[in-house]
Amino acid sequence: MSSSIKKIPSAQIDATRLKGEFRQELYNIIDWWSMNMVDEKNGGFFGRMDGHGRLYPEADKGVILNTRLLWTYSAVARATGSNLHHQLAHRAYNYFCEYFWDDLEGGVFWTVDYLGNPVDTQKQVYAQSFSIYALAEYFSLTQKRAVLEHAEEIFWLIEKYSFDRKKNGYLSAFARDWSHIDDIRLSEKDANEAKIMNTHLHLLEAYTNLFRVHPFAALREALGNVIGLILDRFYLPETGSLQVYFDEDWSPKGHDISFGHNVEAGWLLWEAAEVLGNENIRERVRPACLHLAEVVLLSAVDSDGAILYEACPLGLKDADKHWWPQAEAVVGFWNAWEMTGEEKYAEAAVNCWSFIKAHLLDQEEGEWHWRTDRCGQPVLSEDKAGPWKAPYHNVRMCLEMGRRLG
Repeated sequence: MSSSIKKIPSAQIDATRLKGEFRQELYNIIDWWSMNMVDEKNGGFFGRMDGHGRLYPEADKGVILNTRLLWTYSAVARATGSNLHHQLAHRAYNYFCEYFWDDLEGGVFWTVDYLGNPVDTQKQVYAQSFSIYALAEYFSLTQKRAVLEHAEEIFWLIEKYSFDRKKNGYLSAFARDWSHIDDIRLSEKDANEAKIMNTHLHLLEAYTNLFRVHPFAALREALGNVIGLILDRFYLPETGSLQVYFDEDWSPKGHDISFGHNVEAGWLLWEAAEVLGNENIRERVRPACLHLAEVVLLSAVDSDGAILYEACPLGLKDADKHWWPQAEAVVGFWNAWEMTGEEKYAEAAVNCWSFIKAHLLDQEEGEWHWRTDRCGQPVLSEDKAGPWKAPYHNVRMCLEMGRRLG
């Protein structure tokens, strides 16, 4: 969302050309997925393609990939009016309902096999959040009441089982029946902690997207509370960063700094405050949003315009340039420019986009590489498409920038 401070970009930034580039890249990305990842034999979409372009038709299918595809095709269909994009949104929704939805216990499974049989039935709140995010977008496309009912049902499940009524915050994961489990890690790379920034950040965007289309009272309260949690618990005013992990009692665990999440949180917080329409919350959020963007700009932007991946108090932990932080940085920096009119943010967004075009776009095979090394050389050992590699970050960047440049 843009603020009233939005100004015209400097003469050095050709907004018309930029808008055309983002529009073209939107079609490039969505065409790649439509041509390469539709599973005509077993339904839905294939679960994996590696960084060398090898398809794995019998790979497990993850709910994160499926819900991100549902969001992507729904959002793109709304933007383009394309019948094909509309049909592929339906495809993602139908597969989601038939194979990922748990008719017995409610909520969604983490993974199914290539035939649609449940493989990992745990209830990650992160996955439930993305389901709400995608269903709200699909409802915007279709206006089907049943879609909204699915989203609202997941909302109430999260509030019933995940929300900590005594200490506030949301617990990370549960067994299929929503009972306690010992291993609640979001991925192998994550710490086994009860309350994590990543889950709360995506609850924020999920509740924001649902509130757009269905602003009921309990959701208004929950969204306001999630904003407060991020500001009061995760945001660290002394560093301008987000604390990544807490235990159940809100004791901080570790000191990792995720630059991509920090710049993403800046614009998602502002969007949530704007959608909620509460001036007091907007005033509370604004300085934190700008502080997060400012610190990333000062501490994470490399000489080529890309943002680095991860740090700790002792310095950089991962200096590679992953695809999703770059996409979020383009939007996050541009959002900070819209809020302030400070040219440094617009320039940072354009410079990051230039890095993406030069190094992350796969000019031969299509889509984006997962990451490059610090020198901009693509690393092909990571997936081109898979459980964690979907078109959500880069398509959202294209849609957001197209709208903001409009």
